[in-house]
Amino acid sequence: MTAEIKFGTDGWRGVIAEDFTFQNVRRCAQGVARYLMDSGQADKGMVVGYDTRFASEHFAAAVAEVLAGNGIKVYLCDKAAPTPVVTYAILEKRTAGNIIITASHNPPWDNGFKVRSQYAGAASPEILAQIERRIAEIDTIERVSLEEGERRGLIETFDPAPAYLAHLGDLIDIEPLKEAGLKVVVDSMWGAGIGWLSGILEGGKTKVTEIHNKRHPLFPGMVRPEPIPPNIAFLQETVKASGADVGLATDGDADRLGLVDEEGRFINQLQVYALLALYLLELRGWRGPIVKTLSTTSMLYRLGELYDVPVYETGVGFKYVAPKMVETQAMIGGEESGGFAFRGHIPERDGILACLFILDFLVQKGMRPSELVDYLYSKVGPHHYDRIDSLIPPEEREAMGRRLESARPREIAGLEVTSINTMDGFKFELEGGSWLLVRFSGTEPKIRIYGEATSEERLKEILEKGMRLAGLERSKVVD
Repeated sequence: MTAEIKFGTDGWRGVIAEDFTFQNVRRCAQGVARYLMDSGQADKGMVVGYDTRFASEHFAAAVAEVLAGNGIKVYLCDKAAPTPVVTYAILEKRTAGNIIITASHNPPWDNGFKVRSQYAGAASPEILAQIERRIAEIDTIERVSLEEGERRGLIETFDPAPAYLAHLGDLIDIEPLKEAGLKVVVDSMWGAGIGWLSGILEGGKTKVTEIHNKRHPLFPGMVRPEPIPPNIAFLQETVKASGADVGLATDGDADRLGLVDEEGRFINQLQVYALLALYLLELRGWRGPIVKTLSTTSMLYRLGELYDVPVYETGVGFKYVAPKMVETQAMIGGEESGGFAFRGHIPERDGILACLFILDFLVQKGMRPSELVDYLYSKVGPHHYDRIDSLIPPEEREAMGRRLESARPREIAGLEVTSINTMDGFKFELEGGSWLLVRFSGTEPKIRIYGEATSEERLKEILEKGMRLAGLERSKVVD
């Protein structure tokens, strides 16, 4: 059975053995191959990588066989590796891009197919549309065996780690972090980030305890490998019980991070984004644009005002963020999911580098994580954020969309609606910097309701209003 292949917020994802099959993965690879040939990029080759999910290495091998069958040189990773590491290899190998088999933070029964372009960032919506069209037109798939591809010099297995680690040394001085004497707990969430942070930080006074550091495609003990509650409950418990200074989590493909303070409290993704921007602006002295998706914090606008840097807003997903970062030469780009990219590196989310930047902020300021948040709020004021996810039957989506399109509230939670942004979903900008966003997920059959406000009580009212606007019932809300 073949599925209709549609690339969402970050690639194509499907249920393993239902629509995410070897046949459909080969179709995707053939579509990419034809796009590369038609655009004159086939001679540059492609990097192919994968995560620790069920059969990811075998799906990656199938991709390599198809690309090689079309005469395209493949650099195939020799083991599971984080998405940012595989993506940096594009620059090292000077290829037309890469393909990564990963479903990132999705549930264990999913897998996915990501495409990155030659600038080492997410392929643009225009490129993805061209690939989708070619996939739909496929009638034959060209392929060779892995062995034949290797014999003909079209498939080369390599280790992407050394080049990436060498590049990290250009971005941050690791030695002060190793000698800081911190107690750090790292949750690798059974994923591709296993061993990376602990390996980078070993050999000094800082002690790293790594949990969930074996491959386990079922991701036991968590709903999914997404570094937010409730999935990080054991990390939170471990930090508090062990008296650690900080807890760090990377998601299934290690392109996102989650942060836990010294008391085991979760520091949410919007707070982390503002902290990273503040770190670069104040401690590193960087200047340049900030790129944010419309689902992330308005604290960035305040930081932009304080440090005189522009802030650009995009739709949700790095397929929008990456091109905007390249266009504006942004110093940082990020989204609500906890993924952040940095100038001088790659326009791609990197959970490993983001974790190291957070540790550097702690060390240089001599503060605990909770104190960093207080320091941030002393500059931008308190901000509270939350998100509600709800599964929706496909047949209800159209009706929900019509309901939201016709919604024109003048006020929400006692705050005036100053504008309505329909770039990606329905975002209601409210006076004082608060906001409500209702949008359909680009990777799962869900509707998401996001909100940010200056008080927890007002945030609760904003989210409740979002549910009413979408016509949702509390019983459908999922973690």
